[in-house]
Amino acid sequence: MTAHQPCRAVITGAAGQLGTALAEVFPRAILLDRSAWDVTEPPPERLPEADLLLHAAAWTNVDGAESDADGTRRANVLGTRHAAVLGLPVVAFSSDYVFDGMKREPYIESDATNPQSVYGETKLEAELEVTNGWVVRTSWLFGWESSNFVRTMIRLGSEQDEVAVVDDQVGCPTFVGHLAEAVTTLVERPQGVWHIAAGGECSWAEFARAIFEDAGLGCQVRPISTEELGRPARRPAYSVLRSERPGAPTLPHWRDGLRDCLRRLDRRAV
Repeated sequence: MTAHQPCRAVITGAAGQLGTALAEVFPRAILLDRSAWDVTEPPPERLPEADLLLHAAAWTNVDGAESDADGTRRANVLGTRHAAVLGLPVVAFSSDYVFDGMKREPYIESDATNPQSVYGETKLEAELEVTNGWVVRTSWLFGWESSNFVRTMIRLGSEQDEVAVVDDQVGCPTFVGHLAEAVTTLVERPQGVWHIAAGGECSWAEFARAIFEDAGLGCQVRPISTEELGRPARRPAYSVLRSERPGAPTLPHWRDGLRDCLRRLDRRAV
């Protein structure tokens, strides 16, 4: 696969925020949403020929995973195993939640993993299913489709004068449009685990303030602790990702990604 020979990809989870972004930069892709392929089941027969599998289907409800470990494992681990059955090179998307968050400097690919949640455990297990392809660990995804923090904050900020947001978790909010573009470069790099996340870092509370500012909303952010929020799943306090690998794709700053996302949302509203 080279830039001069655009590959034809299969995209699982094609209706989700990441799958939608990937479809824009892989225009010849075969798009498979859950109705076309529920990845907890073996792949459908007679798929068109392709060069690459972009595996964006996953269980993404971090808190819900705590009460349905079996369902999460079926979607994330067995789903990745089924994707590998096609025999195509796979780009699989993993998470910063494979780390425990005890570091106070960015995590690199060679750092020891230690997930603290069912979701994180299953994403790490899924990585081991990829023997022919690339594992992309990324962070705090948001986009113009599906449910995500940006869209939730815009809704709440339009309805409320104040929202409570945790300020003791730090990561790299990553725009799916930028991540999808990076994948087009990644598939020209050696296979293996790669960290690809937005430039910069912030807490969820800082992210929320930026969303309200850039969206022109007057809503205020009341910072709270993770303990106060009381969510079922443990999350890493610090999960900034950076790559130690030569030639790793780099993404724009998260604030640039936020502005790009808001422009997409504005166009949808017209």
